[in-house]
Amino acid sequence: MKAGSRDLTHGNIVRQILIIAFPILFAQVFQSLCNSVDSIVVGNFVGTTALAAVTACSDIARLLVGFFTGMSVGFGVLFSQHFGAKDYKNLHDAIHTALLFSIILGAAMAVAGIFLTPLLLELVKCPQDVYPEALQYLRIYLIGVFFTSVYNIASGVLRAVGDSRTPLYYLAAACGLNIVLDLLLVAVFHMGVRGVAIATIFSQCMAVFLIFRNMLTTKDVYKVSLDELRLDKIILRKVLKLGLPAAVQNSLITFSNLFIQRYINSFGASAMAGIGAAKKVDKYVSTVAGAIGLATAVFVAQNVGARKFDRVRKGILSTMAISLTGIALVGLPAYFFAPWLIRIFTSDAESIQFGEAMIRTIVPFYYAQALHRIFSNTVRGYGHSGIAMITTAVGMILCRQAYLITAMHLHYNVQNIYISYPVGWICSAALSIAFYLLILRKNNRRMLAGGT
Repeated sequence: MKAGSRDLTHGNIVRQILIIAFPILFAQVFQSLCNSVDSIVVGNFVGTTALAAVTACSDIARLLVGFFTGMSVGFGVLFSQHFGAKDYKNLHDAIHTALLFSIILGAAMAVAGIFLTPLLLELVKCPQDVYPEALQYLRIYLIGVFFTSVYNIASGVLRAVGDSRTPLYYLAAACGLNIVLDLLLVAVFHMGVRGVAIATIFSQCMAVFLIFRNMLTTKDVYKVSLDELRLDKIILRKVLKLGLPAAVQNSLITFSNLFIQRYINSFGASAMAGIGAAKKVDKYVSTVAGAIGLATAVFVAQNVGARKFDRVRKGILSTMAISLTGIALVGLPAYFFAPWLIRIFTSDAESIQFGEAMIRTIVPFYYAQALHRIFSNTVRGYGHSGIAMITTAVGMILCRQAYLITAMHLHYNVQNIYISYPVGWICSAALSIAFYLLILRKNNRRMLAGGT
């Protein structure tokens, strides 16, 4: 069987980064497509209240998905460093420890999430007219957290060894199933928001089955044996040292967004539906920055493991240039065709106005988001996951919330909500870049000079 892993420590840098980034990009597009279809089906076949219910739950869902996504990125740094250093024994042990941990944690969080659903909806101040449908949707959706946990860690393993294509194929298959089930359960069987949630769970289950089958049967370095799944305490500490900060970072950002959602909810169902639709569009535009950021983490970690620090510097410059081009290609159409894009999700005129205003406010600042993703993942690729968490949390949470509290106190306007997103990106990017320039580059020079 042909090996799917890819060594990023030699060869053309731009080509290597693009080979990793493109499958990640398309995977994120497919993931966003699934979420968009959920909203499109609900908005067109059920109604505005149902769309608002799904929107009210979106940040709660992102809180949990973001936790496991961050965990997979942090874990992936350790996997990539072992792979770059050709340390396959420790790579094997780290993979088995991380997978078993994800199974245990995912199961525990799925059970807890079901019981905590009312509390979570209270946290976002879900309006009473939306609450019943939101409760139905979220309770069912949270069962799938188990599959989300396992899939994210497993796909993180493949990305870490340079194989970002295989997770793309499995995600595409799962997305196709999700779309078919959405239409069947909602448009044909009229199950409303429950049908959308059930479709999501079945598609997630399919993705886990496919990726686990691959890892059990492959002859590559990431092969998994069920009888070797165990929690090695020493390795688990290393894995958690890199994985937990990334997971907490994503969760804190999403938790912060729950409070932003409370502001959004105060403007009514039309604002909730319109801004929710804008967030769906935003997910597509931001896939460029997200994909390049994840590719950066893999590239940096492998080359740090191989002690090729000059190649790391060249890789960062390449990712900055790639991001600038990619954001222009997707950002400009989103800006100019904003009303038509929002209309895909809802026909309500007031909702379209809210969504259009948000898109046209945030799109011009997307390069700041890209810089944040590149440099925070660079810091993480060096093994400084805790620092990456701090710089991101300060910018994306403290600065953003401070701006919102101040701005909304002075003038309670929905425009302030839109502006808060670029504020967080700019502050986080500045902090991540500062840390890289002031500390990591100094460390690089010392190591290149033969120091410790």
